[in-house]
This record gives sequence, C-alpha cells and structure tokens, in this order.
Amino acid sequence: MKDVFAKLGQDFFSTILFLVLYLITGDVVLATCVAIAGAIAQFVRARIKGERLDAMTYASFGLVVVLGGATLLTNDPRFVLAKPSIGHFAIGAIMLRKGWALRYVPPIVKDTIPDGVVIAGYAWAALMFALGAGTIGVALSGDMKLWAFYVTVVLTGAKVAAFVIQYVVFRVLVTRRLRAAAAA
Repeated sequence: MKDVFAKLGQDFFSTILFLVLYLITGDVVLATCVAIAGAIAQFVRARIKGERLDAMTYASFGLVVVLGGATLLTNDPRFVLAKPSIGHFAIGAIMLRKGWALRYVPPIVKDTIPDGVVIAGYAWAALMFALGAGTIGVALSGDMKLWAFYVTVVLTGAKVAAFVIQYVVFRVLVTRRLRAAAAA
C-alpha cells in the first residue's frame, strides 16, 4: 500500500506542488511556474538516475507543461485546474477492464464474492469519471478557492467514502456467504 501512495505522489507531484503553493501564496502564476519547474526537475532527476518512467509519469509531465503553459500564455488558470480531471478519466478508463480490482482484495474476498469485486470495479470507474467531470465543472468556474476545496476535500472524501462503503459491503457479503456455506 505504501508503494501505491508513493507512485501516486510521484505521478501527481506537480499538481500537489501547485495546490500547496497556491494555498500558501494565492498566486496562480507563481504556483503554475513552480509546478512546471517541479515537473521538469522530477523528469530530469529520473532520467539522470536512470529510473524507468512509466506512461503515467510521461502523461503527467506533458499535461503539466502543456496545460501550465496554456495557463501562463492566456493568464487563465482553468487550463491547469483541469489537469486532475484527465488523470481521473485515464484511471476510470483503466478501471473499465473487467476484474481489475481482483488483485487488490484479500483472497477470502476474491474466492467468496468475485462477482461483487467485478461490480465494485465498475463502480470505481464510474466514480472516477464523475469526479473528473466535477473537476472540469469546478475548473470552468475559475473559482480558485472552490477548486482547492474540491481537489483536497471532495476528491479525497469521495474516495474514502467509497472505500469504506466497499469494505462494509464486502464484509457483509463475505460473512453471509460463509455462514450460508457452513449451514449447508
């Protein structure tokens, strides 16, 4: 799990950098410039160390430079604010692959309710698409404070709530199936 968060942190480093700097300074241009510089530094560091960069890292780098550049050229923050939505759409598309979630659940869940795990995988994909669309809607408003709240509280809260709901549902379903099997 720690490795997953490290990879997510690496993939969204520039977005996190942008958000933190914007929340501290309130300056979109400064936050955008630092996010672009951070993405370039991260990319150069990885190349110098000979680290293998995956598609998500390249995509994140490209999006930061292109959308951040568009923000600086037009003086319109909506370009850089839309970046997290692209990540959500990409992850949602990956989650449309049947059974993707089976590798992330404990063996007892996988063995007891594999059909439930597949359905949950599609529910996660739908959540990612909804959160991505919400991010675009908030970005189009141009309200930086609303965007900062949305990406820190709403995006995180929705995912935590979905995880808790999934945990409870899986626990109930597994318990019921195991009790029914024991009674039979």
